[in-house]
Amino acid sequence: MRFDTVIIGGGLSGLVCGLRLQRSGRKCAIVSAGQNAMHFFSWGFGLLSRLPDGTAVDFPLDAIDSLPARHPYRIIGREKVAGYAAEILPFLKSCGINVRDNAGRNGWMISASGLPKRTWLTVDDIDIFGSKDIAIGDKALIVNIEGFLDFNTSFIAEALEKRGVKCRIAAISTEDTKALRKNPSEMRSSNIAKMMSRKDARERFVSEVNKLLEEGETLILPAVFGLKSQDDVEDVRTAVGGRTCFIGTLPPSVPGVRTQMMLKTAFEAAGGVFLMGDKVNGVEMKDGRVISVKTANLEDISLSADTFVLATGSYFGHGLVADRNTVSETVFGLDMDCSEDRNSWYDPNFFKAQGYLSFGVITDGDLKGVKDGQAIDNLYVAGSILGGCNPLYEGSGAGIAIMTAMCVSDKISSR
Repeated sequence: MRFDTVIIGGGLSGLVCGLRLQRSGRKCAIVSAGQNAMHFFSWGFGLLSRLPDGTAVDFPLDAIDSLPARHPYRIIGREKVAGYAAEILPFLKSCGINVRDNAGRNGWMISASGLPKRTWLTVDDIDIFGSKDIAIGDKALIVNIEGFLDFNTSFIAEALEKRGVKCRIAAISTEDTKALRKNPSEMRSSNIAKMMSRKDARERFVSEVNKLLEEGETLILPAVFGLKSQDDVEDVRTAVGGRTCFIGTLPPSVPGVRTQMMLKTAFEAAGGVFLMGDKVNGVEMKDGRVISVKTANLEDISLSADTFVLATGSYFGHGLVADRNTVSETVFGLDMDCSEDRNSWYDPNFFKAQGYLSFGVITDGDLKGVKDGQAIDNLYVAGSILGGCNPLYEGSGAGIAIMTAMCVSDKISSR
């Protein structure tokens, strides 16, 4: 099969890149192995929350020049990053994804443990606050679904009470949630969200909530509404008799799954081909260029293209694999930016920057993958598989995924 561009990886970076290319008139295919990091999405889009030395960042764009020269943002350049940042809100909205921002600076959201966490954007379900104080009022009712273990109401209450919020905790059971509890493995956020997509189930749940909610209380609920549409979230907000604040749960992330589904829908609506549950297991190269790739499901049928994009993600997406001695890229065997000193891979202090999370592939200044010291002319790299950054520590994961995807799509479009 022949395409203009084949993208390997169906996460945030692959979908953003593919959708922009498809809308520009190119014929694209995405090869996706299935579950990706968006299913573990923290419901906030981080651009840059802190520098590699631990310095907190309030204005991400102003801090880009303080990053190391090999950081993806520095490779793209501050001006281009700022331009892409301005595109993100309308781009996501065109896919049906509504987000909240804090006027160009980092805001704060409430994490699953109830603590404030810096973020640049949040999906519309999740409140973004202008300061670390998290102003939700003086009183809060924290409601869980009985039997749901991935939303820790005690942690949230303890964190909020330290900030002067008087909290009450409740667990609600309806005939719908009782049916899910018959099989304990069904009490996962995504399954609850499927059940809550029915209007009658939401109405029964909200009815029980309103019986408990007292005047002046802010209602805090797990983000288990709106698997396919944010309309379900707004429906709950409208039906509740007071202010409602949603907090994300442990994975799977309902806002993350929904975001991935909506990007995929937009990509396919634009004419793109999405190969779900497949993986590249063969590469044909000639004269320093990628000619085609083969996948497990298509067997003898090759996917040929003028350009290719590697967006397989880091360790979680199996874009990178590690053994006791080295870290390697799994599809093309690209050159790696990683330390040979095994002891530098990690820090015994779990909360410090872990060295192995900054390992990734080497690219040239155009984000072309490098193999044996030479850039591959028609292979671009985007997302968390890139070296020179530590997305988890920096709070830059979504930003790097989106910015590099936009940059790569522009470079391909201009060829």
